[in-house]
Amino acid sequence: MSARSKPIPRKAEAEQLTLEFDDNKLVAALTGPHQKHVARIEQKLSVLISQRGNLLAVAGTADTRARAAQILRALYARLQAGESVTLAEVDAEIRFTDPDANNNRAASEGAIRTASSRITRPRSPAQAAYLDLMRDNPLVFGVGPAGTGKTYLAAAFAAHMLHQRRVERLILSRPALEAGERLGFLPGDLKEKIDPYLRPLYDALFDVLGEQTTRLIEQGVIEVAPLAFMRGRTLTRAFVILDEAQNTTPAQMKMMLTRLGEDSQMVVTGDPSQSDLPGNVASGLNEALSILEGVEGVGVARFAEGDVVRHALVSRIVAAYSARGK
Repeated sequence: MSARSKPIPRKAEAEQLTLEFDDNKLVAALTGPHQKHVARIEQKLSVLISQRGNLLAVAGTADTRARAAQILRALYARLQAGESVTLAEVDAEIRFTDPDANNNRAASEGAIRTASSRITRPRSPAQAAYLDLMRDNPLVFGVGPAGTGKTYLAAAFAAHMLHQRRVERLILSRPALEAGERLGFLPGDLKEKIDPYLRPLYDALFDVLGEQTTRLIEQGVIEVAPLAFMRGRTLTRAFVILDEAQNTTPAQMKMMLTRLGEDSQMVVTGDPSQSDLPGNVASGLNEALSILEGVEGVGVARFAEGDVVRHALVSRIVAAYSARGK
């Protein structure tokens, strides 16, 4: 059963709302280790939450009480569904209930299954809109600062498409363009030289697919390769992700976009503010956006500083650098 709310009748507690939950074990997971989840809600919403057994009493203004109750119910529903709840999920529900944001509550509740025992949900309204674009368009650009979940959510949706047997393989690529180093000075053979540049893609896959990632890579179902290896190919029945696209030249971008074959889908992610291209070289990502935005079948998701879902400090770092124009 879901949580039930009932007002506390005593006059002294007229500014409180009490939520009653059925499972004490789930309540412990809801409040978090050392009440960390409750403390985060109290901090962000300026409410006071007290616990008595399976009852949580929320004190605050009418609006903040209602919002806190909505967050707690949503988190409890996740626990009932067998999902885990961490501070990241708490922060996600706080974002989705922000009255000042253009939120898509229905989309936030639309979890995608990436493996038989793994579920991924959007953690911000911008991520929910991003997911909607991937559902509706064969080509989607995800553009914005670091930490907004562009690559992670693209990998999660790709895994979802594979799990649903709507594609036969996943192809993840990024330009092997170094920031201040040269590939030739790194030790090892070609694979060992390029693996460090592809590691973020491996990390995203392992997170959403788990241990089966290695097996799928060995079977060729998942291919992770540098952009240069895409030339001359036609990618059919595949979900393709081009990451770090701000480091592509216009020619490379056009080459990659025209690899798209029958029953395939592509997501291109990048942060124009973090280009490692030489100063006199135009970014293929910026050119593609200026040419293709508005074309039928092309979706563009633009993330902002407020959409950062990593450590809270990352959002402040991005904002500080943006304020300095860097």
